[in-house]
Amino acid sequence: MGNRIGAVLVSPNRDHYPFISKLDFDCTNNMVEYEACIMGICVAIKHKIKVLETRDPKLIEYRRLVLEIFEEFNDITFCYLLRDENQIADALATLASIIKVNK
Repeated sequence: MGNRIGAVLVSPNRDHYPFISKLDFDCTNNMVEYEACIMGICVAIKHKIKVLETRDPKLIEYRRLVLEIFEEFNDITFCYLLRDENQIADALATLASIIKVNK
């Protein structure tokens, strides 16, 4: 509980506008990164910014990959799955976290 997130919007003339927030719910590392990204996008919308450029190389690659994958489908729907109904994914994540891989 109490993860903190932040995002920085940088204007074309290099002015920096940092934003921070504290999440008051339990979440994974992936969720924290998505929350920070969403917060930055929402701030941009609130300030009527119409052009965004992602500087984080990890996010750039994820964006490209997600858009590429979306092209394989006619439609995509995101649904919430209760934790009780997601036991296999939880078990796999736990298993992955304890396996040691030889590089």
